[in-house]
Parts: sequence; C-alpha cells; structure tokens
Amino acid sequence: MPKIKITQIKSPIGRNNKQRKILISLGLNKINREKIIENNPAIQGMVNKVKHLVRTEQV
Repeated sequence: MPKIKITQIKSPIGRNNKQRKILISLGLNKINREKIIENNPAIQGMVNKVKHLVRTEQV
C-alpha cells in the first residue's frame, strides 16, 4: 500500500474535542511531529477532518 507522511503544523488548542482525538489517533499531539502511515480510506477521512492542522506528503 502507498504511504503518506503526516506533519502537524498547528496546535489543537481551541479546537473541537473530536479534532483533538483524531490527531491523537494519527499519532500526533505536538507541532512538527511527523508520522508515516499507510494510506487507506479510513486514514484519508481522518486527515480530511483535520486538514487545516496537518500537512500531508506522498512517500
């Protein structure tokens, strides 16, 4: 499966609690943290919910 690199670029402070939980489930909770994750529809859905807080790249 293709992989994507997700980098958190903004803080979840003041955001919806659901968005905080999504960041934690992606393995991100601090600015500039990066994770390489397999790309699938579930991950894409989570990334779309917090696209204003993260940056994605194909690996």
